[in-house]
Amino acid sequence: MSIATNGATTSQARYIMIGGFLGAGKTTAVCKLARHLTEQGLRVGLITNDQGNQLVDTAMLASNGFPVEEISGGCFCCRFNSLVDAAKKLSAESRPDVFIAEPVGSCTDLVATVSYPLRRIYGADFAIAPLSVLVDPVRAQRVLGLVEGGKFSDKVTYIYRKQLEEADIIVINKRELLPEPELERLRAALAEAFPGREIIDVSARTGAGLDDWFQRVATGQQSSRPSMAVDYELYAEGEALLGWLNATIDLRSENAFDGNAALQRFAGAMQERLASHGAQIAHLKMTLDPDAGIGDLAVINLVRNDYIPELSQELEDSLQAGQLIVNVRAEVSPDALKASLEEAVKQTFSGSSGIEATLDHLEFFQPGKPQPTHRIAVP
Repeated sequence: MSIATNGATTSQARYIMIGGFLGAGKTTAVCKLARHLTEQGLRVGLITNDQGNQLVDTAMLASNGFPVEEISGGCFCCRFNSLVDAAKKLSAESRPDVFIAEPVGSCTDLVATVSYPLRRIYGADFAIAPLSVLVDPVRAQRVLGLVEGGKFSDKVTYIYRKQLEEADIIVINKRELLPEPELERLRAALAEAFPGREIIDVSARTGAGLDDWFQRVATGQQSSRPSMAVDYELYAEGEALLGWLNATIDLRSENAFDGNAALQRFAGAMQERLASHGAQIAHLKMTLDPDAGIGDLAVINLVRNDYIPELSQELEDSLQAGQLIVNVRAEVSPDALKASLEEAVKQTFSGSSGIEATLDHLEFFQPGKPQPTHRIAVP
């Protein structure tokens, strides 16, 4: 344990922040790291973060048995006090030795607005690990101009590149997607574009390369270095180009149905409808949680327009009722996201499907301008 609560202060807790753009595989990596540390006898608390509510990430991590606090309504930099409060709540409830925080995938400037303030204001409570920033290798190839393919506009790409600029460790995740020559070319391009950064490649899915990275963040300390320059007007314009949608849908049927298949059909329909509205998908992720059963959860992800929705967790049994959580982040208007959802629901669950879909929660918006609680600039 770590943080001062009720006037009593114990030993430092390690604070590990794992950043990276939308769709880089952060949540899977966080889950693997939390399990690794737990197996070493450490207590772990997780903090998720998003601009909206009803997060797939929170549901997924909680389904794996970890204590999780969710900070919504803004990124860590703009909700710094909420971040500290979440750590205190976890400390009071489960006394973690390690906090793992997953910031919003469109957030940058985390060192100056989160890591340095934690060190300056709460230095007795936290040992700050090096900042890891994950990248999807296919998207990174496109951003760096190594291959052709769908990519974001320049203002959104500005955020992507700033995330890599502030990293202590650039983690090429999903390394199994590239043959070794392409992987080596990507490593070289990242080293040239972001000199001085440690670059490693892993697969959070298969476990390849994770032990070395986990050892680095579990024992290393974040070094002090000059804060990077950030054009907050350009940063805000880039975020405003991204549409955000969070929805909760109740599914019910008189007869038992295959939840995994239903989730795949709906994800495919969402992919089609988003493409028809001209969206550049950053991340589409969904969970299906049966009303009956404890801890059973299906999870599906889509991280690019030209990719295939993939089930990362599956339901063991059929179901008659459950809750579907949908999170979509894409470069398109929020209205287009809403239309895509409504069209996909009608396409998937009307008529002969036998499944009744009722919308329980819906929010669709563009993120507001980032306004950090603290920003400590180190010369």
